Amino acid sequence: MTLPAPRYITYVPLTDLPVDPANPKGHEIERVIASITDHGFVETVVADERTGMLIAGHGRREALIEMQIRGLPLPDGLLLDDDGGWLVPVTRGWASKDDRQARALLILLNRLPEAGGWLPGPLATILEDLATADPDLLDSLCFTDDEMENLLRQVDPETLPQGPDGTASPEHDLYSGDGGLADSGDNDRSTTTCCPACGHVFSPGR
Repeated sequence: MTLPAPRYITYVPLTDLPVDPANPKGHEIERVIASITDHGFVETVVADERTGMLIAGHGRREALIEMQIRGLPLPDGLLLDDDGGWLVPVTRGWASKDDRQARALLILLNRLPEAGGWLPGPLATILEDLATADPDLLDSLCFTDDEMENLLRQVDPETLPQGPDGTASPEHDLYSGDGGLADSGDNDRSTTTCCPACGHVFSPGR
């Protein structure tokens, strides 16, 4: 019986990471750059041993190249080679059976994370904590106005943390007495969304 090759991580020069030209996924490179800058290079890219090309991580590769062009500092999680080149951690050991499987996985690896959606209560609790403790970090998540509106409609504000002093901010409470969203007064929520618990005014997409 032949056992599959074990997975392992090795550091590879950024310039030696070949992309798959069949990759159909677009990327918001500025957001990827911001994430790497804020948190370091957390998730490794993955190579296909059969093709020698990336099966996951095309956007991260593109973002790293752009960061290097801009002269940004080496992100946490990468190494420098003797010539000052960036070395990227790559997960190795997986090989596709054929091109069809490789291309299906290119899509699947991007589809799976979005498939489960979000649990409104736990998500709102985390966002509430960020709103009171680190608004800039909250804004970096780039939730849109519509996403925040939809989330707040699904969550009872009484179940959320009530801000640093344990109380909500009534003047910013968007919830009416019957549980529906109250009118803010100007009917304009196109640029901001207010948390009903702490009163933080979000500026989604910043």
